[in-house]
Amino acid sequence: MRNPLSETITAIPPSGIRKFFDIVSEMKDAISLGVGEPDFDTPWHIRDEGIYSLEKGRTFYTSNAGLKELKLEISRYLERRFDVGYDPDREIMVTVGGSEAIDIALRAMLDPGDEVLIPQPSYVSYVPCTILAGGVPVTVELEEKDRFRLTKEKVLEKLTPKTKILVLPFPNNPTGSILEKEDLEAIADVVREKDLFVISDEIYSELTYGRHHCTIAALPGMKERTVLINGFSKSYAMTGWRLGYACAPEAILRQMLKIHQYAIMCAPTTSQYAAVEALRNGDRDVEEMREAYDQRRRFLVKALRDMGLDCYEPQGAFYVFPCIKKFGMSSDTFALRLLEQEKVAVVPGTAFGDCGEGYLRISYAYSLQDLKRALERMGRFVASLEEM
Repeated sequence: MRNPLSETITAIPPSGIRKFFDIVSEMKDAISLGVGEPDFDTPWHIRDEGIYSLEKGRTFYTSNAGLKELKLEISRYLERRFDVGYDPDREIMVTVGGSEAIDIALRAMLDPGDEVLIPQPSYVSYVPCTILAGGVPVTVELEEKDRFRLTKEKVLEKLTPKTKILVLPFPNNPTGSILEKEDLEAIADVVREKDLFVISDEIYSELTYGRHHCTIAALPGMKERTVLINGFSKSYAMTGWRLGYACAPEAILRQMLKIHQYAIMCAPTTSQYAAVEALRNGDRDVEEMREAYDQRRRFLVKALRDMGLDCYEPQGAFYVFPCIKKFGMSSDTFALRLLEQEKVAVVPGTAFGDCGEGYLRISYAYSLQDLKRALERMGRFVASLEEM
């Protein structure tokens, strides 16, 4: 019998994030600090709008690119919050989460052999989606000494004549690092000079602490070179609604929409109506959740440092990325032993790239009560290692 499977697909490993949660799901009294999902319910007024849309019988397909009403609100939101304007009819499309937008952007832009610069540690989808699109992923290693920021020099080190796209995953999952305007300006100089394009994943744009998010698309000469990706999962606690969007030059978006038409048709109609309400009346909800995350962030960083772990203070998203190199064991081994001995699940840094070795990703998208319980257990585990 012929092998029914694609060699390309079988060579791609499964997500390193999921390994531990399969164990946790069957472990009594385990505490997970690994899932990148808000613990808040979607705000009631947003849920009500979704329910109302069903009651009104709005259960049909929308246009492929999404509800015109929603695209108009996305355009207004980006102008209002990040000072970048997009034509809702020609430069915005609604997707099934930000993940679909990443996938179709890469497929629309890459030819076989084109290289994509991917800063790591970073979200798990960029490398496999690049491979599935026929591209070649090129890792750009981020370092703690640089506060896990991408620098102009690091981009220049990895450039080749085949480089076509730079992925900008900031605010960053898993490190919590951000790029400020001066960082982006230096990178934009390289992008323009070397005739590159950018896929800017800004799903955590509303979750920054003490600083306002800046998008590279707002810089001179960059909107025409950038696919801006965002969504509703993190900012509005709408993970299960599966709704994101992409903003791009019309020539790029037209090809992305073609893939979307054949693979998806349109994003969920109910979710789109709920998202209109989120953008119109959800600013206070975002602010309240951000304030709660900030409190948890400060608590978690202090607690980890108090137990003797080096920990960069994140400025965005809802993760910390403590260093465990001093214990002389791999991130995977540390995470497995912590799970087995104290029933606390965290994610090994290597799930986000090889350069994540020696680190752990811990999410603070959990209640303070759960964080305190988990850190008590983790403190016992760290103390036991130091006694050895």
